[in-house]
Amino acid sequence: MKHSTYMEWAKTQSQAKFNLATSGVLDMSFEELATEPEDFDLRRPLGYGFPPLLHAIASRFGVAEDCVVTAMGTSFANHLAMALLLSPGDEVLVEHPAYDPLLAVSAYLGASVKRFHRRFQNGFQIDVDEVRELVGVNTRLIVVSNLHNPTSAALELETLKGLQRIAQRTGVRVLVDEVYLELLNVAGRPLRSSFTLGPEFIVTSSLTKAYGLSGLRCGWILAEAKVAQQLWRLNDLYYATAPHLIERLSVRAFATLDRIAQRSSHLLKANRTLLNQFLDSHAEDLELLRTDIGTVLFPRPTRVSASALCDTLRRDYETTVVPGSFFEMPDRFRLGIGGRTEIVDAGLQRLSDALAKHSATNQG
Repeated sequence: MKHSTYMEWAKTQSQAKFNLATSGVLDMSFEELATEPEDFDLRRPLGYGFPPLLHAIASRFGVAEDCVVTAMGTSFANHLAMALLLSPGDEVLVEHPAYDPLLAVSAYLGASVKRFHRRFQNGFQIDVDEVRELVGVNTRLIVVSNLHNPTSAALELETLKGLQRIAQRTGVRVLVDEVYLELLNVAGRPLRSSFTLGPEFIVTSSLTKAYGLSGLRCGWILAEAKVAQQLWRLNDLYYATAPHLIERLSVRAFATLDRIAQRSSHLLKANRTLLNQFLDSHAEDLELLRTDIGTVLFPRPTRVSASALCDTLRRDYETTVVPGSFFEMPDRFRLGIGGRTEIVDAGLQRLSDALAKHSATNQG
């Protein structure tokens, strides 16, 4: 069966009274978007893409409009890019741990997948030498995320340049999922897309994770113009045009993105304070990379198995986190802090209680 096991779990089993399994910022209400009457005009010009939306995205990243392809969220942007670049029998190199749909789409497209590792001991960075050794004659694509899902590790500029040198030498492309990189903007830090480094990079992103606009499904791909044109033509096989109301509402979102980012910033500042207090009190219970930007962490419990902890949280505490098995690391779990502050607070307290319960049981 061709599907993503993680997406099936997320849609059918992740919900709980105290949900720490979500990865993005709390969804905005329609009222918060502050729409205008013209945002509901159903008339759309013919052509590839909605010009005001293409302009908004291109202007934000300082790229040409013919390098922008819009898509229904980052997941579909990834699917579209991989569908263009991969054929059955081609080889794709994917980071480990990885967001499950990246692997599922690779398999769906008939590609052969090789893995390179992002290790805790190295701050979940990428070893460029390891990637270089894996590239073969059939390799067409290298796939990474920045910020990394599930750890929130940010890729260093020299690492990106190292991947670029590999691509220049071998002719492969580098696909970078940058949906969580938007959190740099939320934190008031400079945001530079890897696409600006050169045409070897194809970048995907959206307004979903950092801005609480998951329901808007405003995603995009940045690629050199000739590749972008091919992506638009391939997209014709998936849907003729995007929902036009979504396009217009996305333009509205870009026009007020600073205000929306402030909403996310206030929420994450409060939640991160709670998170750091929790982590300080459980320094011996959890091995993890801390983040001052991301909305997710990937801890390893040191006194109990992660699977037992996940089961206890759901069964006894009405709380969910994402089992690390969905990221091929069952000794860890993904913890999200983008939800409503009172829910995050209560969920962390229940996680603390569950850790204490298991610690007491083991000591007994």
